[in-house]
Amino acid sequence: MIHTLPELAARLGRGQRLLGLDVGTKTVGMAVSDPNFVVASPIGTLKRTKFTQDARELSRTLRDYGIGGLVIGLPLNMDGSEGPRAESTRAFAKNLMERSDLLGWDAEIAFWDERLSTSAVERFMIGEADMTRKRRDEVVDKMAAAYILQGALDALAHIRRMEREQRERDEEDGIGGDSGGGDSGGGDSGGGDSGGGDSDGRDA
Repeated sequence: MIHTLPELAARLGRGQRLLGLDVGTKTVGMAVSDPNFVVASPIGTLKRTKFTQDARELSRTLRDYGIGGLVIGLPLNMDGSEGPRAESTRAFAKNLMERSDLLGWDAEIAFWDERLSTSAVERFMIGEADMTRKRRDEVVDKMAAAYILQGALDALAHIRRMEREQRERDEEDGIGGDSGGGDSGGGDSGGGDSGGGDSDGRDA
């Protein structure tokens, strides 16, 4: 099933992790979150063959790392539209959902905008890590998956922080409202002789 990122995180059981995927035509880069959804770590690259074989390989990763959900990078165009690569990625996700028999698991998926992820990783590896071309080719896919997943984790942390702050504001407003209601309790009692007084008290 396809979810929003917060919906996906809410469906995970205690201790389960998220698996980030950078889906290419020849490879699938993989990265895993920690159980607290803070840090994404690259774990490997799957060489694509037939889908059935790819799914079986992926199922081992799901079991080994206690995965409860997938974050799949969606390669949108720069204007936000979807082209052939995005369509291919959606088809891959659809196949995963339809072949739960191969995964041994009903796929729970969220997409994440992966625009420029590979370019950003390559710039880092060239400019800061100073990797050779051969070494870059070996790790770029799993590093891109980690970049995608880390972006999703950071966004999830931001959403949760905003929700927590909103709850705190709501609680403060509720406490203030209760206090105000207590002060006006006598007024409600005094207005008991008139229906209009009761109505005004409820509206307040």
